[in-house]
Amino acid sequence: MATTAPPRRRGATPPTDRGLVSVSDRRRRSVRTTWRTAHVGLLVGLVVVGLGPILWLAKSAVTPTQDTLRTPMALFPHGVDWANLSEAWVRFEIDHYFFNTLWLALGSWFMQLLVAATGGYVLSVLRPRYAKVLTALVLSTLFVPAVVLLVPLYLTVLDVPLANVSLINSFWAVWLPAGANAFNVLLVKRFFDNLPGEIFEAARVDGAGPFRVGWSIVLPMSRPILGVVSVFAFILAWKDFLWPLLVLRDVDKQPLSVRLPALENYVELDVFLAALAISTVIPIVIFLIFQKAFLSGAGMSGAVKG
Repeated sequence: MATTAPPRRRGATPPTDRGLVSVSDRRRRSVRTTWRTAHVGLLVGLVVVGLGPILWLAKSAVTPTQDTLRTPMALFPHGVDWANLSEAWVRFEIDHYFFNTLWLALGSWFMQLLVAATGGYVLSVLRPRYAKVLTALVLSTLFVPAVVLLVPLYLTVLDVPLANVSLINSFWAVWLPAGANAFNVLLVKRFFDNLPGEIFEAARVDGAGPFRVGWSIVLPMSRPILGVVSVFAFILAWKDFLWPLLVLRDVDKQPLSVRLPALENYVELDVFLAALAISTVIPIVIFLIFQKAFLSGAGMSGAVKG
């Protein structure tokens, strides 16, 4: 015999999970005021800590040097000097190093995305017999400090085996090593492991080969994780300093991360801060673009028809 739940009394509050502050406590004005004040204070603190340095850099980029030194926290005490941006862009060739950095970051992003997507696809979807061994080997490379690999990697780039060519002063010396990122491969593999295997089996039954499955089914479903990897890869390549310093000895091919410390010695402070502000624009814009295009998109929309 089926049982029915007792009727709820009119005006009774539905049961809810108890949190830090109960529902009855929130009805009290003093508790609500304290709770909201704490929320606002926490939000303001996070904004100050997270955006404070960026906003200060943006302000100092268009502030004269004397104002920055005397009153660093004041808001334009003697006006705005927009000439700092144009002087940094043209006079000290920030535009040249800026496009070098952009080109290096795009190449590194493509190589990391290519290796991560194909490596994760092989280890998770194709799953050869030795997939577990390969996964263990890839995982083991994460325990090797990056500094330890600098010398053998540099010797490899200096004289590439079999090809007998040197990649020094070539963008390929930055692009190719950037693809060997085990963290991205394992991250993509973990995402592929959670995809529904029934879709792959149905595609194979319909006659789709490995390339067709990967291009038409796996990639459209993988937009969220590819967006995450893209953000990581681009920002990591944009701010990389040590490796471009070693392999790009030609000044004309060096990125901003290498040239800005060298310019600091003979550039005015306001112009130098303007150059730093310019160098931070692209990573912020790229992050916002990828967040909107990939992270908020539906990963299943490319493979499942409504």
